[in-house]
Amino acid sequence: MTDTATPHPRFVYKICSTELWQQACNDGQFTGAPIDLTDGFIHFSTDAQMAETAAKHFAGQTGLKLLQIDTSVVEINWEVSRGGQLFPHLYDILPLSAVLQVWNLPLGKDGVHQFPDVS
Repeated sequence: MTDTATPHPRFVYKICSTELWQQACNDGQFTGAPIDLTDGFIHFSTDAQMAETAAKHFAGQTGLKLLQIDTSVVEINWEVSRGGQLFPHLYDILPLSAVLQVWNLPLGKDGVHQFPDVS
């Protein structure tokens, strides 16, 4: 289900491995992680969803990057997913020009990812 009537944030976020991000930089575009390729779209999260996404899909993983994506540059589809929440998806290749910032996403001493202040 796609919802185009609800207002959505200017930025969405993608968590990926450093290796995957480096490959995207080498290729000049981001085609997605293995799960994205399987599902046929690139999965993103809002700032309010990214910690839950990290805990669910990247628990304990090191060597991660957090990408900030400008939603005015790409056509984001908002679809109901986990827990009935609307999640941002991209049914296309992500141009690197849409990536505004890239942060390291380290694990804290408690084993939880430490997110930058994205506000």
